[in-house]
Amino acid sequence: MQTRTLGKNGPIVSALGLGCMGMSEFYGQRDDAESIATIDHALDRGVTMLDTADMYGPFINEELVGNAIKGRRDQVFLATKFGLVRDASDPTKRGVNGRPEYVRASCDGSLKRLGVDHIDLYYQHRVDANVPIEETVGAMADLVAAGKVRYLGLSEASAQNIERASKVHTITALQSELSLWTRDPEENGVLDACRKLGIALVAYSPLGRGFLTGAITKVDDFDADDFRRGNPRFQGENFARNLQLVKQVQLLAQEKGCTPAQLALAWVLAQGSDIVPIPGTKRRSRLDENLDALDVHLSKDELDSIERIFPVSAVAGERYAPAGMAHVNK
Repeated sequence: MQTRTLGKNGPIVSALGLGCMGMSEFYGQRDDAESIATIDHALDRGVTMLDTADMYGPFINEELVGNAIKGRRDQVFLATKFGLVRDASDPTKRGVNGRPEYVRASCDGSLKRLGVDHIDLYYQHRVDANVPIEETVGAMADLVAAGKVRYLGLSEASAQNIERASKVHTITALQSELSLWTRDPEENGVLDACRKLGIALVAYSPLGRGFLTGAITKVDDFDADDFRRGNPRFQGENFARNLQLVKQVQLLAQEKGCTPAQLALAWVLAQGSDIVPIPGTKRRSRLDENLDALDVHLSKDELDSIERIFPVSAVAGERYAPAGMAHVNK
């Protein structure tokens, strides 16, 4: 397994991690047995970085990951998150909480659900606009001092907040959506801020929520409760325009002799050794396909061809509905 370093002199992890969110929610029906088998297979193949969060499920994804890694904890670099709060009466609603007392309680809850005595990487899932980030990160730093957490991260934070947080405690990783169809970190200064401060970027949804695989050709491909049905990029004219982009990626992949998913992951990997993609899947076959992207090497000419097809801002539609975009720190 190829490896990459998280942050300046930080921990070494597998060059591709595994996002576990979709195993429990958002992307159709659950299959816990296959999901646990997928995590087990990922560890067998050398994947070390597993990514979850307390709000996935909510809570049940951490429990699933905890069950999957029993007896193999020493093989795992375990990342989870706090800060996005689900409304018990309406699970589609989200709140954000960065208060110090909530940070402490959330960590204890995650440790219990995961069945571990420490979390390797603990992220603030979204920045709380009502709590100074210095207070939130200060509480997170206390968790490091207590031995409950090893490294700290932020998710979807602005360049300014990344810099403010870094003055309180070392930030090892910034998690943000990054793929051929989401290049916000390049445009909003986040990637530059990370590189200035020696922070790794952990790229979630590097396959464009599955769209870049070429397997999705119509909205009816989604289950009735699939999150993507309400995502602007998968609706109406946006869907049709974005599908044309994916078809061109499929042609490039065919020329390269790889799958569209592998081409898309190879592109993210080629953006810098300080970027670690965490494609999510709940199936062993897809996991193997994704991991084989590590053997796909793109030349400068190929990268230029991809850039012509998929320039910054080529995609139609926002990456979340308005309520979700409201929590993305800009």
